Amino acid sequence: MSPRARKGRAAMVRRMPARRRTRRPGRRRLRADARLIGLLVAVLLAVALVVAVVNWLLAHWWVIVVIGALAVLAGGGWLYQKQQRAQWEAVRAQGLRYGLTQLDALHHSRFEDAVRDLMRRDGCQDAVRVGGGGDLGADVKATDPYGRRWVIQCKHRRNGLAGSAVGTPDLQVLNGTARQVHGADVAVIVTNGRVTAPAVAFAKQQRLHVVDRRPLGLWASGSRPLWELLRAVPPPRKPTVLS
Repeated sequence: MSPRARKGRAAMVRRMPARRRTRRPGRRRLRADARLIGLLVAVLLAVALVVAVVNWLLAHWWVIVVIGALAVLAGGGWLYQKQQRAQWEAVRAQGLRYGLTQLDALHHSRFEDAVRDLMRRDGCQDAVRVGGGGDLGADVKATDPYGRRWVIQCKHRRNGLAGSAVGTPDLQVLNGTARQVHGADVAVIVTNGRVTAPAVAFAKQQRLHVVDRRPLGLWASGSRPLWELLRAVPPPRKPTVLS
């Protein structure tokens, strides 16, 4: 081959474009495409199922009527039972009574429940038991019909008067948290046992109320609200029908 021919061939080789390498789709893209296809298939199947169900119901319209009637009956039955339970709770609350022997036999947590229920009986609809670890001296909280906030600490004694007396330290805990922490208007300690004389004196100094065995018996076995049995209860916080 002549030198001129070699130069021409070399020039043609230089001018020829390089072949581009074709990239194969990566695994991530394949997985994404597979998920997309699966999602589309699932959507199509769901739409087909819905269409089939609608067509079947249109052909069997009486099934819709039966289901609607059953739903109405079930809803009516549920509402009736709810109303019956509410009426029963109202009757039970109005006639709620406890004897001291009943209260003595309770577990301390059930004693707190009993105090809560008595407050509800007296018209404190929001009465709630909050006793337990970290209660900061409040076992029952309630708002009476006059808008006053009650914070009650419960001290249950299984042996009644024969049990250990409630002392000044218990009143000090109530005095330190009832108003400052819980926002109490009326701070009360309730026990089915007895309270020491120094504790009673401390309660008077700090405007705390003590409900020991005797006033507890009057309250639990009667129908008078607790604020009618206590002395020097704060005046109503807000005007109400009762005030």
